[in-house]
Amino acid sequence: MKVLGHRLQLLTGLLLHDVTMAGLQELRFPEEKPLLRGQDVTELDNPDTFLSVVDTDWKEHDIETPYGLLHVVIRGSPKGNRPAILTYHDVGLNHKLCFNTFFNFEDMQEITKHFVVCHVDAPGQQVGASQFPQGYQFPSMEQLAAMLPSVVQHFGFKYVIGIGVGAGAYVLAKFALIFPDLVEGLVLMNIDPNGKGWIDWAATKLSGLTSTLPDTVLSHLFSQEELVNNTELVQNYRQQISNVVNQANLQLFWNMYNSRRDLDINRPGTVPNAKTLRCPVMLVVGDNAPAEDGVVECNSKLDPTTTTFLKMADSGGLPQVTQPGKLTEAFKYFLQGMGYIAHLKDRRLSGGAVPSASMTRLARSRTASLTSASSVDGSRPQPCAHSESSEAMGQVNHTMEVSC
Repeated sequence: MKVLGHRLQLLTGLLLHDVTMAGLQELRFPEEKPLLRGQDVTELDNPDTFLSVVDTDWKEHDIETPYGLLHVVIRGSPKGNRPAILTYHDVGLNHKLCFNTFFNFEDMQEITKHFVVCHVDAPGQQVGASQFPQGYQFPSMEQLAAMLPSVVQHFGFKYVIGIGVGAGAYVLAKFALIFPDLVEGLVLMNIDPNGKGWIDWAATKLSGLTSTLPDTVLSHLFSQEELVNNTELVQNYRQQISNVVNQANLQLFWNMYNSRRDLDINRPGTVPNAKTLRCPVMLVVGDNAPAEDGVVECNSKLDPTTTTFLKMADSGGLPQVTQPGKLTEAFKYFLQGMGYIAHLKDRRLSGGAVPSASMTRLARSRTASLTSASSVDGSRPQPCAHSESSEAMGQVNHTMEVSC
């Protein structure tokens, strides 16, 4: 199947083909948690403005945790049993630089206005943060994850759906491993489950001696091809990283991220008492991203019955910035898979709401599962080819490979 053309039509067809090939049945649950239809969100004049303020309903909080204060911005209030959407940004960024373009996207706002949204800034990375005093010990990656239950408790969330990028994806994955009952689902972009080896550590140190900190961080965020060819986007981020994020605080976060340990996960059945993420996970990476190998390896270590892999064409290291529309569409399906969307709205095709019965239904209960976007052997995903053979229908290895 060629993954070309209109986002919604082809993504829907792609998911339907793969679910058929995997031999899955549509699941219906008596209790659905629909997103209510609402009025259209006014289209943003310039959604790519990094620090634009679109909604005055955002409230800032400094929350006390066992490892220091954590800056959080939140919009909305808990809505019944519906989880909060909680984000964590990559190193070198903050919630505005990392997520503004994505969350300001019109179709994404159509989703998030029905959820409480909580953006977490890593310590000292928020806009206007004071520099940490000399000798300050930045929290480890495990401690950053252990700070999040204080956020959940402070706002009275029952559980969250996490959206993380890079270092933030690692923190949220660690959070889900330590506190699985607090996490309903995860969208992990550019996650690298591996700690730095000696060679990588030495290369990072050498890079730090020969490059400025913003340039070193840019090589983490963008591929070499992007650094050369997508000069306008890279220059914008170089300027923002240099001027918006406190450089001393950023250096501490960067050092801690590069000293992280391997994420202690293994595919169930591969090793005794294997640890894995128990919630549904959507892994996302651009087809021209420096994190591609790490994301593929992470996929090979997760439970194939609860993991979906999304490899985004024409996208580099920041798919939430360069392809917010495609990512929003995928996020809709991810929420639908957890039973939170009864109707998907697409004004371009139907002029109204599209009943979920006509879409791919990947709905689940707390124990039901999604399909995997990578084969059990963890090989690099290839564009999927639909097969209607009875042999394919009977495969135990439920595989869903999604490229868009």
